[in-house]
Amino acid sequence: MTFRHAPLAAAAAGLLGVTLAAQSPGPGPFRFERPIVSSGDAGPRRLLIDVPMVAGGRPFNVHLRAPDDPDAGAVATDGLADLRLFDAAGAEVPYLLVASPDAAPIWRDAAAMLPIAPVETERQRTSGFEADLGESVLVDRFRLDRLPPPFLKRLRLEGSGDRAHWTLLVEDGTVFDLPEPRLRQVELGFVAGSYRYFRVTWDDTRSGRIGPPRSSSARIVSQIAPAAPLTTAVAVERRPSEPGRSRFHLRLPGARLPIVALDLDVAPGHVMRDAEVYEARLTGAEAVPAMIGRGTLKRVERESLTAEALRIHIQPPVEPELDLVVDDGNNPPLDLRRVTARFAELPSIYFESHTAVLARYGNPTLPPPRYDLEAVRRTVRIEQVAEARWGEPRTRTDADNSIAAESLPTVGAVIDAARFKFIRDIPPGDPGMIALRLDEAALAHSRGIGSRFGDVRVIGADGRQVPYLIERSSEPLSVDVALERLDPAPPALRTRPSETVYAITWPHERLSSARLVLTTSTRVFRRRVSIAAERQPNRQRRDPWTETLASAEWLNATQENAAPALTLPLPDTEAGRLLVVVDEGDNSALPIASGRLLFPQYRLRLFRGPQTTLRLAYGEPGLAAPNYDLALLAPRLLGVSATEVAAAAERADSAAAPASLLSPQVFWAIVAAAVVILVFLIARLVRSTSV
Repeated sequence: MTFRHAPLAAAAAGLLGVTLAAQSPGPGPFRFERPIVSSGDAGPRRLLIDVPMVAGGRPFNVHLRAPDDPDAGAVATDGLADLRLFDAAGAEVPYLLVASPDAAPIWRDAAAMLPIAPVETERQRTSGFEADLGESVLVDRFRLDRLPPPFLKRLRLEGSGDRAHWTLLVEDGTVFDLPEPRLRQVELGFVAGSYRYFRVTWDDTRSGRIGPPRSSSARIVSQIAPAAPLTTAVAVERRPSEPGRSRFHLRLPGARLPIVALDLDVAPGHVMRDAEVYEARLTGAEAVPAMIGRGTLKRVERESLTAEALRIHIQPPVEPELDLVVDDGNNPPLDLRRVTARFAELPSIYFESHTAVLARYGNPTLPPPRYDLEAVRRTVRIEQVAEARWGEPRTRTDADNSIAAESLPTVGAVIDAARFKFIRDIPPGDPGMIALRLDEAALAHSRGIGSRFGDVRVIGADGRQVPYLIERSSEPLSVDVALERLDPAPPALRTRPSETVYAITWPHERLSSARLVLTTSTRVFRRRVSIAAERQPNRQRRDPWTETLASAEWLNATQENAAPALTLPLPDTEAGRLLVVVDEGDNSALPIASGRLLFPQYRLRLFRGPQTTLRLAYGEPGLAAPNYDLALLAPRLLGVSATEVAAAAERADSAAAPASLLSPQVFWAIVAAAVVILVFLIARLVRSTSV
């Protein structure tokens, strides 16, 4: 469509919307509608599926072309069953989803290979070869075959039909075959043209000369023009992580998308790091992180040449949110700049109608349509049909992003909030699916991970429970802690002169499934580090004492590299303060720059209704774990976008569970005194009776 037709097309699309609004029924069951605009006369049209369409319609199934080779590509089928097309009169327009024809590439081998004499000047050294296909053929790609590895070379590619007049096809290309990091790229694409001869000129200025390949070939252009794969940018957020790993949270444009790979863009430099992609999957009645893809990110740079493979193949995700975990080894955190999602091969929409059509979609309950147009499927040459284009999508209702959520149970049985020691407000917001993060206070004061948070409840204003699904995240919950140097050390610790002691004050009385991470700015050192907790006297010990919770050697032997962080797993323990003991030996004190506590991170997925006041409650040891019908609907719940929220700061509800006014020592002292008084009274009574 030319620019002078654009105002006319826009006016037609606007008139179509007004006409359908007046003549067709109300919003109906569809969530989205989009105008389709075509130029020229009425007739067959094809429409490419874009990201808003695939994100809003019924999901596709994905099939790999070769199950053992994800690089061979994947095909999306059986999707968009809820799509309906309407003309300006409101009548339904039949359509077909037509897959792109299988265009297997055909390669023409070169009939002859001729070397080019090397050229050497003060600024440049070159060599190369010419390849003869035997006749002029319409081609769009050139491939080097049987060139002995390893190599990483820059080149210039030219084409000719008569060997007298040459056309520049690729001015500055790069080919490589590096077996050790398994990087290979030996094809060069260019604008299709009719050529018989090809001339490759190697740039030998910064690399050694290599001989011509044993063979080469060119790809013949088919009459079928394969559609470019659908891609979309992905929102990326760096998240807290344990030492040696980089974690990123990825937000996709929708759930259940036929995405088969993620392309990463990272800062320049050599790269060799393993990466994994996770999403939440249902296990029993709990959502846990499941790996849906893994790969090795590779890049080799030599002078100004680069060979890279930064793609991770994944299973089609169900969730709209993914977690990317990169093993950094001893390297700095990965500098990730962008992530692009690559979709499986999608079909085209074929229809026969006037220039303006309206599409409606977004109803998971509709069955696939059946049209008489199916009779011409075998005769449709989709690659030869004129293209139509999409207008902007419009949401037809104000419903939540998930229609399925309306059928989820939003209330449960009544429960007395006064039973719980801790009550926390959940911020109000729009109705829909929310993910409530359980922070370190909830981990410490609830029954915790071992009981699957059996005493945790979400309570509405009417006192009824709100069902939830527990979700475990792949990333840890990171809490910064301050280290205070103690001088002198606590008497119960019984330290040696060579030991330095730090205190970590923890605002809660319990540590559950925690890991302590310590960092230092010193480069070369070796220290023994122990973590201890202070204990009060008991039946076995008359004096205060300390319990060692963890111990490890912290070592860095190179001045060039920063010291790795020390990670110490801690057992579940009752402790409001931790003691960090560093055995300095005969060295000066090791400065500890910072500390972090890492906990497993959990969230509660639940549906928040309109005008609903919610509270998070916990701190009732005698309460049995909940059993909600929501677990039966969890597979539908997992594919829904959720808004992450955090509860208000923790406060103890004194009316619900009065705090103890006596310490355990005072309590037992009173009990002992009462026993002594009781024994004295009994003895006196016995003496008076005997007299």
